[in-house]
Amino acid sequence: MIDLNGIKIAVDFDGTIVEHQYPGIGKEKLFAFRTLKELEKKGARIILWTFRTGKELEDAVDYCRKNGIEFYAVNRNYPEEVADENVSRKIDADIYIDDKNLGGFPGWSETWQMLFPFEIEQKAAEKRIASARKNILSRLFRRNKPTTSNHQPAT
Repeated sequence: MIDLNGIKIAVDFDGTIVEHQYPGIGKEKLFAFRTLKELEKKGARIILWTFRTGKELEDAVDYCRKNGIEFYAVNRNYPEEVADENVSRKIDADIYIDDKNLGGFPGWSETWQMLFPFEIEQKAAEKRIASARKNILSRLFRRNKPTTSNHQPAT
């Protein structure tokens, strides 16, 4: 599992967090906000990286805020950055999540699996191990109950 503490993840809005409806706001993509919240919990800094500006950008940020996401920065490398036409608008991020990736956006579930490919398998293995331990301990410490028999000793 990768350590996301302090990692910057640039995320597009239209086609990635929501379905394409620009300049409106489309329907949320399945697991978008849940995944973004989990990434934040793991220490990632989420940057909204979108073509939107002005009112459309405000609407997108408000929509995300209402769904529990407060971005580290919006169309900037860090919150205090001042726009300068001499500086590239390209975001300095460690990971980019965008529907314009080569091959398109795979979806949030698949994105999670790309970032944490063994987490689900690891949890399943841990459950199997815990269950096996419980079974072994119960067999080791199970008291043998005396069996009753109809046989009487011969006198």
